Amino acid sequence: MERTRGRRSARPTPPAWLRALTGVVAAAAGLGVGHTVAALTTPAASPLLAVGSVAIDAAPTPVKEFAVQTFGNADKPVLLAGMAVVLVLITAVLGTLAYHRRWVAVAGLVALAAIAAAAALSRTPELFAVLPAVATGLVAVAGMLWVRAGVLGAPSAQSDQPTQPTQPDQIAQTAAPVSPLDSPRVRAGRFVPTRRGVLIGGPAALAAAGVGGGVLLSGLRGDDAIGRDRALPEPSDPAQPLPDGVELDVPGITPFRTASPDFYRVDIALSTPRIDVGTWSLPIGGLVDEPLTLSYQDILDMPLVERWITLTCVSNPVGGPYVSTGRWLGVPLLDLFDRVGVQPEANQIFTESADGLTMSIPLEEATDGRDAMLVVGLNGEQLPVERGFPARLIVPGLFGFVSAAKWITRMDLSTYERDVAYWTERDWATDAPVLTQTRIDVPGPLERVSAGTVTMAGVAWAQQRGIEAVEVRIDDGQWQQAELAADAGVDLWRHWRFDWDSTGSGRHDVQVRATDGTGATQVAERTDPIPDGARGWHSIAFMVE
Repeated sequence: MERTRGRRSARPTPPAWLRALTGVVAAAAGLGVGHTVAALTTPAASPLLAVGSVAIDAAPTPVKEFAVQTFGNADKPVLLAGMAVVLVLITAVLGTLAYHRRWVAVAGLVALAAIAAAAALSRTPELFAVLPAVATGLVAVAGMLWVRAGVLGAPSAQSDQPTQPTQPDQIAQTAAPVSPLDSPRVRAGRFVPTRRGVLIGGPAALAAAGVGGGVLLSGLRGDDAIGRDRALPEPSDPAQPLPDGVELDVPGITPFRTASPDFYRVDIALSTPRIDVGTWSLPIGGLVDEPLTLSYQDILDMPLVERWITLTCVSNPVGGPYVSTGRWLGVPLLDLFDRVGVQPEANQIFTESADGLTMSIPLEEATDGRDAMLVVGLNGEQLPVERGFPARLIVPGLFGFVSAAKWITRMDLSTYERDVAYWTERDWATDAPVLTQTRIDVPGPLERVSAGTVTMAGVAWAQQRGIEAVEVRIDDGQWQQAELAADAGVDLWRHWRFDWDSTGSGRHDVQVRATDGTGATQVAERTDPIPDGARGWHSIAFMVE
């Protein structure tokens, strides 16, 4: 007897956008969970942050300099945004492959998680550093397979029943049925979401919850939780009061004293290290007679000195913003070296930091009598986390990339042949004394000012040499002496001011240059910050109305 069987129709291929979205939301869910796991264990091991840190290390020096000069303090958010765009593109491709080559797509997600794990281990060589990447991979793979199975398992628009004769009057009733995957429904006044909405919305909600949870946990691991609730002792050698007249009363000029939250920040850390002072210690070793390990309390128990010092970043372009002044509290490096006994062959201080950065400080400059310090306080309080808590180094007169190690975790007396620092490996200078610079703060570039007396003002600095004079030139005319504020010392910047009587409306160009305490005047020719700092006169144009 002949028997007929109905044939199931082939599953329709989901639309391209849905296939791509499958991979994107699955990866986002994984990253969200991974970020939360990182917040509970090691924040720097969060997959995007770990891979981003490796990318920063691997980037050529010109790329780093371009990022700092172009994006300033937003360079790291721009990097993360760029990485997110690339990740979206990759996971969209993997999501598309998942519907025809499932295991290829799974392998792709696993490979991405493995890259994140390797990046985390390179920054934190401890096994638990891979946990965020493992969680990310597991959730991403599970999420993609779940969405894929749900989409393919949805009823198709075609019937799976055996073909039956169709009467003419039934044609209109059977045409174009709608898949429940695509159609929202309303039941008893309630909106019932589509199956597609549930399938995609689930991982998307997990991603949002994961990121939000990670941010919340990071907030709960705040300053007080890591030891920033301690009172600093009074310095045995306090900073001298700043002289009267050190700050000019000119609207728009940079304040002489920089508030702690306003300090410039340039570093390689995508995730600010948060260190518990209860477990933190600072070993001092290398070419010394008696190696020493200091706890945070050990440092606070030592005689502390307090000094006003201006810091400058080598990445600062001519007229740039990366310079700040604060009141620092710390232990003189000479006191530490007296305790450990430095051996004669040592010629550098080699440091390691919690963000993976190494620095090399010329030993001669750090021990020539200047106020080189292991710092624990800024502006009367413990160091802010972003400024290097629990301890950092400061050596006046040297650019920060060789002397201002933040989040310091080790200090060795060494030689340049034995240890090579992070930036030296990337073709920056080994010795980097601060260059003489001056900046125009007022008026701003292309600012419109009223006719009459036009006030120009700004700051000048030449740490360890001091500022002797500032000169201003308008429209390529003669150089004229600017008024200088009171001198607070060779390690601090100086305010300057120049009043000019305009003789008509229109555009005017102004240049400024400084002469340091040795009598040397800034050169006109501009150079890039690489490898030892920018040179040249700052100039702006303004409009008189």
